[in-house]
Amino acid sequence: MDSTNTKQRPFIVDKKEYPFKSNWFERNGTSMHYIDEGEGIPVVLCHGNPDWSFLYRNIIKELSGECRLIAYDLPGFGFSDTPDNFNFTPQEHAEWVNALIMEHLKLDKFIIVVQDWGGPIGLTVATNNADHVLGTVISNTWAWKVDGGIKNFSYVMRTPMAERLVMNQNYFATNLMKDALPIEMQENKAITEAYKMAFPTKESRLGTIVFPQQITIASDWLGELESRLPSLSDKPVEFIFGQLDFTVGAPDVIEKWKSIYPHAPVKLLPDANHFTQEDSPESFVVSIRRILKQVE
Repeated sequence: MDSTNTKQRPFIVDKKEYPFKSNWFERNGTSMHYIDEGEGIPVVLCHGNPDWSFLYRNIIKELSGECRLIAYDLPGFGFSDTPDNFNFTPQEHAEWVNALIMEHLKLDKFIIVVQDWGGPIGLTVATNNADHVLGTVISNTWAWKVDGGIKNFSYVMRTPMAERLVMNQNYFATNLMKDALPIEMQENKAITEAYKMAFPTKESRLGTIVFPQQITIASDWLGELESRLPSLSDKPVEFIFGQLDFTVGAPDVIEKWKSIYPHAPVKLLPDANHFTQEDSPESFVVSIRRILKQVE
């Protein structure tokens, strides 16, 4: 049990890697877990699939003396509970994140950092509350109806074979995620187990297969989100792209983002894959610090 809280963590994580106090947002009988470290301007860290707030640990450690860092676990991910009758759609996730940020934490102004499904979900909240957003860091994600490699990936993940691999073997958290980590992390059991243990049963893995399927299923919702992206154009935006990622790190995706926010600085990471927070946490630290200087 977390000594600072009354709620039991569902699994044990290495304290050196993840030395943070747990916080819980109770909503409709379900507990959503989040980290809330440091003081000052809030920075909301939005994860995707199949990870959780653990992904941002090195960024939190580095910046907790300079700002307030909030990293949540989506429902059914990390230490968060799964709500009853939850379908794991991005729309449902966005409702939870909005409730956490705007209703529970009541953040008046915040910087938001997004990657993977944290992009569509976090940017939905951000564009719906644009007056509250101070700036945005965007990394290896999308926020529109897809085409190309990511569309093909989504269709593959909708096949019965892919569903069996993910549900029966935890394929997303053990194989796909592990293979995308830097080599030294692939060999670090404290890190690989932290991602694997979040999905111990077949039932707990449902969200990890629904997410890639929703890339194409939620295309209308994503199209509506794209139309709202210009609402953040007058704020600082920073880009970080891992170029080994053949889906949302591909050149066409990078160019699409640059067309939406043409004045945003772009950090290209030729040796980084999809999980850029693991490959290059220092790039996020630089971008967040740059935005903090602009808005303080």
